[in-house]
Amino acid sequence: MNDDRRIIVFDTTLRDGEQSPGASMNQAEKLRIATQLEALGVDVIEAGFPAASVGDYEAVKAISAELKKTQVAALCRASKEDILRGWDAIKDAVNPRIHTFIATSELHMKYKLQMEPAEVLNQAVEAVKLAASFTDNVEFSAEDGSRSDKDFLCTVFESVIDAGATTINLPDTVGYAIPEEFGELVKYVMENTSNIDKAVLSVHCHNDLGLATSNTLAAVKNGARQVEVTINGIGERAGNTSMEEVVMSLNTRPNFFPHTTGIDTTRIYPTSRLVSMITGILVQPNRAIVGANAFAHEAGIHQDGVLKNPMTYEIMKPETVGISKNNLVLGKHSGRHALNAHIQQMGYNLSDEELNTVFKKFKNLADKKKSIQDEDIEALINEGVLRSSEVFCLEYIHVLSGNTVFPTASVQLNINGRPVQGATEGSGPIDAVYNIISKLTGTKSELLRFTISALTEGTDAQGEVTVRLKEDGIVALGKGADPDIITASALAYINGLNRLEYMKAHPPIEHSPL
Repeated sequence: MNDDRRIIVFDTTLRDGEQSPGASMNQAEKLRIATQLEALGVDVIEAGFPAASVGDYEAVKAISAELKKTQVAALCRASKEDILRGWDAIKDAVNPRIHTFIATSELHMKYKLQMEPAEVLNQAVEAVKLAASFTDNVEFSAEDGSRSDKDFLCTVFESVIDAGATTINLPDTVGYAIPEEFGELVKYVMENTSNIDKAVLSVHCHNDLGLATSNTLAAVKNGARQVEVTINGIGERAGNTSMEEVVMSLNTRPNFFPHTTGIDTTRIYPTSRLVSMITGILVQPNRAIVGANAFAHEAGIHQDGVLKNPMTYEIMKPETVGISKNNLVLGKHSGRHALNAHIQQMGYNLSDEELNTVFKKFKNLADKKKSIQDEDIEALINEGVLRSSEVFCLEYIHVLSGNTVFPTASVQLNINGRPVQGATEGSGPIDAVYNIISKLTGTKSELLRFTISALTEGTDAQGEVTVRLKEDGIVALGKGADPDIITASALAYINGLNRLEYMKAHPPIEHSPL
């Protein structure tokens, strides 16, 4: 069943990636990312954990109905209720996959499950049998597999394959493994699971020691043929294996990794930007592949070498991962057709109604800026398309500030279609804005983080503000962009409040632990 060269890319941005603090997404945002992942060429999208909440169930169901070719997976605990709920959510998918799991390490079995190994083995087999009664596309994961007894792990894998599992997944759940030992564990499983030829061996690594990509590549080197990854490496705690790092390592070093994927690498950067834009999780500048500095050269000797031959200091071309060098300048005289063509080139496909919304915002921005860049357009898409059905919307803002007056902000919001307005003071203009927004919305969130950056170069650049809010134990990220930094701050705060409202309305039962 294994293909010696083809690596299956299993993306869990919408499930494990969403467990990044504050990164919860609504259904429209998940659907937008899912369609982009399908265009990117991932083989399997783990769309969510249907039993965790009504919101997750509905999002998985909507994604399953929308996608045309990509497999859709639903994560389920090894229980009848979870599997029935998961199957109901994905049954309309083109190729639905049930992904069920149970812990196999002595530590987890004793203290978390409080079960004997024989009980765990039986529950794993029964769960897989039930899942296989619905679909022949069944994945089984041994949670905390990297800290499990090797022989027990092989016994479990052999048994679930006999029960109908077509993919077996070996997770490094807590990011504990070291590449050499993880590679050896994968090799041991390949050599000591008698029926391994009937299933694909997958790995799912966390980044607690910064080794998720290295562990995943070591696993590929030793026989794994599915990699479980997220865009930008987002995920719980220190995150997951980064899709872009794994794919481009395979792509850039074919002499070492004679493997292929179905990924269209030119869509990597646009997908990275979309996920960052929707989740509000910034991509650090020095991040490999997709960071702002990934292809930047400041040292004179580097610049000289790159000018003479890019390969002196660039092992990849920016265009390979979709970083555009298009010189088309968009401004206030640009038409709707030119804007649409550029948006499509960036990797977005908007409906006519969505394009009209973005075009109006584009014209307004073009009156304030001499030229519009890709980052500006992405911010417009985020503001005009992805936030169209939020509880709180900003109608207008007016701020009085300076070193001789007390900062005062007047704001009008639209709350569920009802206009409300008010004014108040603060220690500074942004504090005043946040005070009145909090009063009008009746929210009591705590501001944990506030950061400002410029989307592009130049004094007329849009300011991008990111906030982290906490209310009733729930943490949410908010993001806003505008040439006026105070307006951008208001938009970020309102976006964060909307995310809090969504998360309060769709509370998860618990985090899925893989």
